[in-house]
Amino acid sequence: MERDRELDELRSHIARLKDEARKNEETWKRSQQREMALLDAKDLPTLLMQLTDGLRKSYRLQAASVALADPHHEIRHLLSDQGTEPKELARVLFVDAIGEVVPQLRAQKRPWLGAFIAGDHQRLFGRTFSLASVALLPLVRHARVVGSLHFGSTEASRFTKEHATDFLVHLGVIAAFCLENAINQAKLVRTGSTDLLTGWHNRRYLETRLLEELARSRRERTTLICLMIDIDHFKRINDGFGHAIGDKVLREVARRIGGQVRNSDVSARYGGEEFVVLLPHTELDSGRLLAERICKAVSAEPFGKDVLDTPLPITVSIGVAEYLPGTDSADLAIVGERLISDADAAMYQAKAAGRNTVALAKDQAVSREGS
Repeated sequence: MERDRELDELRSHIARLKDEARKNEETWKRSQQREMALLDAKDLPTLLMQLTDGLRKSYRLQAASVALADPHHEIRHLLSDQGTEPKELARVLFVDAIGEVVPQLRAQKRPWLGAFIAGDHQRLFGRTFSLASVALLPLVRHARVVGSLHFGSTEASRFTKEHATDFLVHLGVIAAFCLENAINQAKLVRTGSTDLLTGWHNRRYLETRLLEELARSRRERTTLICLMIDIDHFKRINDGFGHAIGDKVLREVARRIGGQVRNSDVSARYGGEEFVVLLPHTELDSGRLLAERICKAVSAEPFGKDVLDTPLPITVSIGVAEYLPGTDSADLAIVGERLISDADAAMYQAKAAGRNTVALAKDQAVSREGS
């Protein structure tokens, strides 16, 4: 009988070991799947969605969010470049320093687990959930905390100070690596599509975005406005003061124009002293009013108070053209060329009218399908 009892206990012990091994294998496989989802993220917006909604669902949590140190708004600009406005990412916080929103991570670079404290954690998760415990993971790269990942549960026992944190440390390492990689990839894309002199997008970028905005305009049946902006008498500036001053004028004009456009608008240096701004979801009258504001902003004060004996007046001429989707299915590349051509022709009308003014394309029908 004693032998049988011992055998039964041994069998039970082996069964428990097998069950534990099976669970560990399943946990390992799930961890691998989570990590691969992060590593396979095609761009920065996708990665941020995986870090929030993806991990929340995978871990069966009530809340998950990310905070990113972005004091100079660089990450936000990269997201906009990739077609995602930061405000669309409800579970991503952009802050100057992580310690501002996660006080528990100010003095340590390891995960912090414990009870949910409204005063400390409410901003991380919003007011949607009645959370009881949280896990806060620092995202560290090159000995610097670049972000933090936050998990929230309604179960008080889900995250406690007694829990081991090795797997969370590992997850934080993977997440931080993926975040750095996604940001660097976005920077590379931006470098290839950025005019180095002004910091604006270049013509190559414009050509891609123009097709995207035309497709969206056609799909959503909304208008798209194109502004062609040219600096008046720019050749005289280069000839009279040299290309170094001319470059400074280009940068200053770009800055003044940029102060008038929205983040959702598409701005690019078209070439030479010409700039193009695309205004999605904008009516013709609104586009004209914006063009007039740009004219006033550029000419508001002369250029070169600190570098020239006699400051230069700067003005621009702007052509405005409209794309209004109709019923036909013309090739978008052709439609885009026509829209740019219409705006360019209107810009020359503004030049002929005396410069420092705005002109609408004479025959808007040429930018409309089905007309």
